[in-house]
Amino acid sequence: MLGLYLVVAVVLLCIAYAGPEETMRLFAYLDLQLRYAWVRFRMYLMRRKLEQQLIKDLPEYNKVIKERKKYDRS
Repeated sequence: MLGLYLVVAVVLLCIAYAGPEETMRLFAYLDLQLRYAWVRFRMYLMRRKLEQQLIKDLPEYNKVIKERKKYDRS
């Protein structure tokens, strides 16, 4: 219950200090920052998954490259 009172007090103080328009901009900025952090986290997971897949496929890729060099006479 104390947390709710604290959040309401902070919002009221923000509105009293900066006005409703600036307070809404602050919340929009915080929303965008949270969304961007989530996207960066998902990109990190995708990058890690891709790196693991590339490491797993590397020996097969090297074998294919050796075969192509062997048969390439240009």
